[in-house]
Amino acid sequence: MKVKFLDLKVQYDQLKPEVMAAWETILDNTAYVGGPAVGEFEEAFAAYCQSKYAIGLANGTEAIEVALRAMEIGPGDEVIVPANTFIATAEAVSATGAKIVLVDNEPGTYLIDTRKIEAAITPRTKVIIPVHLYGQPADLDTVRAIAEKHGVPVVEDAAQAHGAYYKGKRIGSGKSKAVSFSFYPGKNLGAYGDAGAVVTDDEALLTRMKMIGNHGGIKKYQHDVVGRNSRLDTLQAAVLKIKLKYLDSWNAKRLKNARLYTELLADVEEVKTPVELPETVPVYHLYVVRVPNREALQEKLAAKGISTGIHYPLPLHMMKAYEHLGYKASDFPVSAEYAPQVLSLPMYAELSEAEIEYVAKMIKENVLATA
Repeated sequence: MKVKFLDLKVQYDQLKPEVMAAWETILDNTAYVGGPAVGEFEEAFAAYCQSKYAIGLANGTEAIEVALRAMEIGPGDEVIVPANTFIATAEAVSATGAKIVLVDNEPGTYLIDTRKIEAAITPRTKVIIPVHLYGQPADLDTVRAIAEKHGVPVVEDAAQAHGAYYKGKRIGSGKSKAVSFSFYPGKNLGAYGDAGAVVTDDEALLTRMKMIGNHGGIKKYQHDVVGRNSRLDTLQAAVLKIKLKYLDSWNAKRLKNARLYTELLADVEEVKTPVELPETVPVYHLYVVRVPNREALQEKLAAKGISTGIHYPLPLHMMKAYEHLGYKASDFPVSAEYAPQVLSLPMYAELSEAEIEYVAKMIKENVLATA
């Protein structure tokens, strides 16, 4: 049996008639940028996230950057980011000229360790960015309480958490200053190219984000600030609008798949399965386990036809791109310890029980041989 890590084709085949019809309309009316589908998706996505406003942008990285720039974050400022996340979280901060300040991740959940945030706050701290890594909601109440105590806004990175719930409310539901999303094709809600969005309840922030993402102005040829070209194009908006109505059912299937993995691997001491925070409903963008001798196990699984991933091979402080920050590997021991152990198993809504059972069986047969 062959098990793909992700199969976008099977989902596309189901949606093809709807997508082609929507794209044909756009191609006929030639409204490729700023067409009706953009506003329609923004309105639908804001409602889905239980937020007042949404702005579509070119990608998830720029979604964070545009939000930060709209908050006037720049050189001399500091932004707190978890040490274990995709580099885009940090890149967006760096693009503003601000300095990233790292906080270690919590054992078990891999989320930002809220016990260590306050020690990282200085008079220059302007934003805290918790990341809902792998689709697991972070401890937002604690993050927000710390942020409020120090007068610092929260910008959530929800690039992997479309539709997740925290204490009965969807991620994006308004208590943070802004929440950013990526619609990279492999995401739970993915475009057929790059795309992103920010949701917020702050109308003034929305206006500034609209200007910054559209060359610094709302009206054509009227530029009030120095902006950039970060628009969500009409073709991608149409895809996202179609997919949005299926997202909850896809997420439910992902959660079911994750539960089956956890059940099947529960008796394998060498495999550490995901830990969920109380009162959360994760959406399992990724199902990440920790194993000894990861590379050896990954090779054995590949030989059995099973594709896997690594998220992520290095924490931010051990990447060459951020060596100028002067951190040592030992400064963030949990992130440094976990990086060589994490292994992402196949995960998508259309994954069958038989495929999951096969993956679990192959792990059981091979993990001891590599330990």
